[in-house]
Amino acid sequence: MLGTLTTAEEAQLIQTIEMFEVITQSQPQDYQSLEILKEAYFKLGRQKDVIATSKRIAQAYVQLGQLSSAILEYETILQRYPDDLDVLSAMAEIETKANSLSTPAPVAEPETPKNGTGFSTRKPIGRAASEIDDGRQMMYKLFVDGKMLTAADFDACWFTPSIFEPPNRVIEPFVQVLADRNIAPVEKSLKLISDKSRLAYLPLERYDIDSELARSFPKEACQRWCVLPFDRMSKSIFVATTNPFNKQAAEELQSVTPNRIVWYLASPTELQKIIKKLMR
Repeated sequence: MLGTLTTAEEAQLIQTIEMFEVITQSQPQDYQSLEILKEAYFKLGRQKDVIATSKRIAQAYVQLGQLSSAILEYETILQRYPDDLDVLSAMAEIETKANSLSTPAPVAEPETPKNGTGFSTRKPIGRAASEIDDGRQMMYKLFVDGKMLTAADFDACWFTPSIFEPPNRVIEPFVQVLADRNIAPVEKSLKLISDKSRLAYLPLERYDIDSELARSFPKEACQRWCVLPFDRMSKSIFVATTNPFNKQAAEELQSVTPNRIVWYLASPTELQKIIKKLMR
């Protein structure tokens, strides 16, 4: 596999592996990051690591209660290694667990197709400002109902920009406004968001940003919501944000790509600096 890669592509894959190994070690249930890690190993021809990562993905699914997904992942391994004792044992445990469940899970009603974040992938349409879902409700629940902020502080710091006019600058994220006003440090805010969203934090300052990819997305959307598409892996686009509950931002980005968007939390300071540099 290595012979088909350029030196730059190989270096990028190695950097991706280093970064996502750190992420998945601290968040072992982050199966999206594990999938990215598995694909990077595959492209480098590191088959042993591919299988090991596939097992980690299956274990993450089990811990999340997604037994059918875990079974599919294990069956993929068994297709190549039918005598893998670890997988056979894990499959037996899943079967026992499944048989112990007496109440079937409710069947969900059909709904609009979604990406990996749970956000709708339909193309955004014109709407009134009051109909924009920029994550305010969920963030209010986290920060105010969670007793980290008063309602007055939240309202004073939250800002919803217009979607009908270009912002002409990077709008400062809510968590940065809180820090600027000495209400809550960025680290504390991001930890609260990470715990709720189960998204990993990625240090953008250490990442080799794909500038061409970033510029292929609407400048106005990136500035308005302070989001940054920073890399791609196969059919996934990695996007950095400080507000993963912003459905409007998800729709605006998803409207210009058929690929799945995978979200990561990042420093608001780094986000603003990189967006300003790339999207002048």
